[in-house]
Amino acid sequence: MRVEDLGTMRYRDAWALQERAHGEVVAGGDERILFVEHPPVITFGRRPGVERNVLAPPELLARRGVEVVPSDRGGDVTFHGPGQLVAYPIVRLIGHRLSVGAYVHALEQAVIDAVARFGVAAGKDRCAVGVWAEDPVGSGTVAKLCAIGVRVRRGVTLHGLALNVTPDLSFFELIIPCGLAGRKVTSLQRLLGARTPPMHAAKDALAESLKRVLTAPRPAREQGGPTDQC
Repeated sequence: MRVEDLGTMRYRDAWALQERAHGEVVAGGDERILFVEHPPVITFGRRPGVERNVLAPPELLARRGVEVVPSDRGGDVTFHGPGQLVAYPIVRLIGHRLSVGAYVHALEQAVIDAVARFGVAAGKDRCAVGVWAEDPVGSGTVAKLCAIGVRVRRGVTLHGLALNVTPDLSFFELIIPCGLAGRKVTSLQRLLGARTPPMHAAKDALAESLKRVLTAPRPAREQGGPTDQC
C-alpha cells in the first residue's frame, strides 16, 4: 500500500486519477492512498435531493470561486478547499476482511488515532458517520472535524475522507454540511490554535494511521453500521 501526494488538484482531475488507480487495483496492482488538497469545491453524493443542502445561490458561489460537482460517492453535501487534507484510499476490501460498514469505521478510527498525536481527543458519533471533537466555544457540543464519503465498486474503494486542518471554515456556511442542520464544523486550527501541525505533519500522521488500521490482522470479515452519511 503506497502513499501518493498529489499536491493541489481540481476535484474532477483527482477523480479521474482515482478511476485510473481503481482500475489498476482491480487488476491486481498495488493498493494506494492518494492525498490531495482541492481548490474550493462543493460536492454532493448520490442520495436524491441532496442539492437542496447547497444554501448559497450560484452568483455567490461564483464570487467566492467555488465549483459545484455532483459525485458518485455516498453521503450528502460537503466542501473541499485549501487547508483540508483529503485522502482517497484505493484498496481491496476482501483482502482486508472488511465489509463496507467496517471500512468506514476503520477510516474514522485512523483519523481519531492520527489527530491524537497532536493532542486532539476526537471520537465517533453514534448518529452520524465522521470524526467529531468538542467545540472549544460550544459548551460541551461536538463539531465535525472529518467527513467521510465512500464508494465501493468491484470490491475496491473510491473517494474517502476530508480532514479539516487549516481550511477557511466560512465556506461551510454556504451549505448544510452533510445535511446535518445545526451541527458545527471544526478544524485542527480551531482546536489547537498556535499548536496546529503543518500540513506535512498531518499527512505523515494520517498515512501511518491509515496503513496501520487498514492492514491490521482480522480473524474474520468485520461488519459495520450505517455508511450513507458524510
